[in-house]
Amino acid sequence: MDVFQNLANNLKGKNRTIVFPEGTDPRIMGAAVRLHNDGLLQPVLLGDKDQLSTVAEQNHLSLNGIEIINPDTYDKSAMHDALLERRKGKNTPEQVDQMLEDISYFATMLVYMGKVDGMVSGAIHATGDTVRPALQIIKTKPGVKRISGAFIMQKGDERYVFADCAINIELDAPTMAEVAIESAHTAQLFGLDPKVALLSFSTKGSAKGEMVTKVADATKLVHEKAPELAVDGELQFDAAFVPSVGELKAPESKVAGHANVFVFPSLEAGNIGYKIAQRLGGFEAVGPILQGLNAPVADLSRGTSEDEVYKVAVITASQVK
Repeated sequence: MDVFQNLANNLKGKNRTIVFPEGTDPRIMGAAVRLHNDGLLQPVLLGDKDQLSTVAEQNHLSLNGIEIINPDTYDKSAMHDALLERRKGKNTPEQVDQMLEDISYFATMLVYMGKVDGMVSGAIHATGDTVRPALQIIKTKPGVKRISGAFIMQKGDERYVFADCAINIELDAPTMAEVAIESAHTAQLFGLDPKVALLSFSTKGSAKGEMVTKVADATKLVHEKAPELAVDGELQFDAAFVPSVGELKAPESKVAGHANVFVFPSLEAGNIGYKIAQRLGGFEAVGPILQGLNAPVADLSRGTSEDEVYKVAVITASQVK
């Protein structure tokens, strides 16, 4: 069965609520209606009811049973106080009022205050518009200093996790180790037994340099922090992926040749890598899935499709603890 179908089946009856700040976008609305009609979650659309109804009518959609919140008419007094407290003197009351006029901050506060379980955004807004409020308000989980972005790469029965492909431009060894651990947890969410490869242009010292040392150091940190995980590095992609090459280049490794989670040493490498797999390899890339936050928030690509929004929302709802 398709991995997303498994996740969807597990969501039924749990009544998870996901807020969509970009409610008037037809892709968002279409996905929200499908999610509601399929009984997978309770979508909450933000926007003016009349405007949303017009978009729904134009796209032959019914909003019956879907909650709509208009930020312009919402009583923000409790939200204002909660955000002012959360920012702990970093913003004045006037600045907090301004922040809550931003729909991304408003939606993030709905998550923070427990009004909804998670948020899916980014079809219209830039990554920073989604990530910044999440970092300032929801913040990272204990023990995690940086968030990261993973993609689920799927084709037929094959599925892999690629990270970080969306957030951190440069990864030092501690950050790369965090990404590896969080990516292993993401893989487990999808029913994968994670075998994590920390990638480089070197395999087990075949090349030298600071970039190689960084990956080797990150691997050591993962072994210290999460000894239960199957993790190895530094590995070239062919050594991580192809059994015969893994046996040749890293014969002692339990991961080489069998990896299903790939952690890239930089955003440059990760972004290029997932797009090559997507465009040349024919893999479907779903994400990015934000890892390391206290509550699930998803950042869509602005080129997203209705089907991708649907799947990302299923993933986001599945991340709810």
